[in-house]
Amino acid sequence: MAEEIINASQYSSPEESNIAPIVPRSTRKKGGWTAIAFILGNESFEKLASVSLISNMTTYLRTKYNMGGVFLVNVVSIWSGCSNITPLAGAFFADAHLGRFLTLLFGSLASFLGMGMVTLTAGVDELRPPNCQGLATCSDPHKWQLAFLFAGLGFMAIGSGGIRACNIAFGADQFDTNTEKGRSQLKSFFNWWYFSFTIALIIALTVVIYIQTNISWFIGFLIPTCCLALSIMIFLIGRNTYIRLKPQGCVFIDMAKVINAACRKRHVRVVPTSNSLYEPVPKETAENQISVLRHTDRFKCLDKAAVIVDPSSELNGDGVAKDSWRLCNVEQVERLKCVVGILPVWIAGITCFITMEQMNTFGVLQVIQSNTRVGNFNIPPGWMGLASMIALAIWIFIYECVYVPNASKISKKEARLSLQIRVKIGIFMSILCLAVAAFVETRRRDLALKEGTFISPLGVAFFLPQFILSGLTEAFAAVSVMEFLNNQVPETMRSVAGAIFFLSLSIASYLNTLIVNIVEMLSGLHGGKPWLGGHDLNQNKLERFYILIAGLGVLNFIYFHFYASRYILSYEESKRRQTVLETRIDHVDLPEKKP
Repeated sequence: MAEEIINASQYSSPEESNIAPIVPRSTRKKGGWTAIAFILGNESFEKLASVSLISNMTTYLRTKYNMGGVFLVNVVSIWSGCSNITPLAGAFFADAHLGRFLTLLFGSLASFLGMGMVTLTAGVDELRPPNCQGLATCSDPHKWQLAFLFAGLGFMAIGSGGIRACNIAFGADQFDTNTEKGRSQLKSFFNWWYFSFTIALIIALTVVIYIQTNISWFIGFLIPTCCLALSIMIFLIGRNTYIRLKPQGCVFIDMAKVINAACRKRHVRVVPTSNSLYEPVPKETAENQISVLRHTDRFKCLDKAAVIVDPSSELNGDGVAKDSWRLCNVEQVERLKCVVGILPVWIAGITCFITMEQMNTFGVLQVIQSNTRVGNFNIPPGWMGLASMIALAIWIFIYECVYVPNASKISKKEARLSLQIRVKIGIFMSILCLAVAAFVETRRRDLALKEGTFISPLGVAFFLPQFILSGLTEAFAAVSVMEFLNNQVPETMRSVAGAIFFLSLSIASYLNTLIVNIVEMLSGLHGGKPWLGGHDLNQNKLERFYILIAGLGVLNFIYFHFYASRYILSYEESKRRQTVLETRIDHVDLPEKKP
């Protein structure tokens, strides 16, 4: 399928764009909201299963595997990083070999196997170290016990590679983006995708995490494992309603070819008015729609990969490139340009995700060492993540059901907050989140030291603001970055866009691990007490670490405001030009297809 991609800073009229005339797609008998219902049902139960483990994994490793301090943060962050980097492999197999449907299915099965293994660690005592008998007598887990646990987490990470690379892209495939209605539905899909599974998590995690923490870890892990099995069943039931695009070839290999060819021809001069670029006749897709990206003037150094220096040696008798590693076509070059064009905004999202990473680890550890009792009820630390999810769901509901309809009615056109504004708000929320967390941590530790207790008397309600702000960071920044990535690339590259999105989460996890270890090492130099480390936060200076990450957030805001936001403005302007262009295309008489 084709995607209209325009760099607004380069074109003054639609005729100069890189969009080829579009052959209207045949009437669809599949896809649409009918298929989305099954996809969202599958996604809701899959997220219920995975997040039930992820949200409470810090508490599980702390209480059942006797992990603490930096080692616990490293395990959780590295596992999270692996879960978010495997989508690159998932995108490769989806685009080159299996297609998105089969990649999603195999990924779900791998996750199911991993969850089963983790559930066994909770049900079989021999797979875990003995419980702590006070802080001074905690036994470390044996290497083979850790190996079994890490194997289960590894299968879950592999499964995430198939699921996360394709779930958003597979849902987006169900809409016809060549129509105004389809594009409008796609915009709503990104928000409802987040909203649907968040509501399911809010309803279920209150029960699941409570069972894990207060009744039985085995039962609490068995429930999400069964939910994942149910999600696989729902996904298969709807298999006849899906639009399944055939694999179009590996985009990553094409990118490598373009880079290789451009480097080989680095001394070649590209003449703007030259017709020497290799641009073969586009092929038709299975959807009866021409898929082609026309040449643009951005990132001109990459155009060298498509320059025909010597036709006799580079082209065969049919005008086809003899060696695709030395001569690439314009569409391959433009696909790489699309990826390069999204990198500035993608980088800005990473620092926001580092903030979210803190709440999943140190934020939960803060709650563990606080007064979690409300009346006669003990609040599980893993429940704090619900505050983030509730904040996210409430904002999306207000935005989609209150703000957009009423603002559109007043302005008499679709009115949405720009991506630039939403990302800026998300970055600001991430800074505010860490500032609040630092203030609360100072208060929590001071009260604990004053009372001389391991558990601080500070109530759990004081931690709600930082988790709510973390949820709003995700609602504004994460949703906006995901929308930008998916709409800035051709539809055939949406698996790559999904993989790139989760790669940013992976990098955030690895950077968090690196920063934590560097801070622990540097703060402990010259006999000083490390800011982080050990089983007791009361002996640390966690608030200083929070302020350090908040400082990175300030630098990120400056970077986005003065540099990366220009790429979003270019994207939003291109979408406005797209509507004008398509109106003109509708009046173009396309040549009839010869039999």
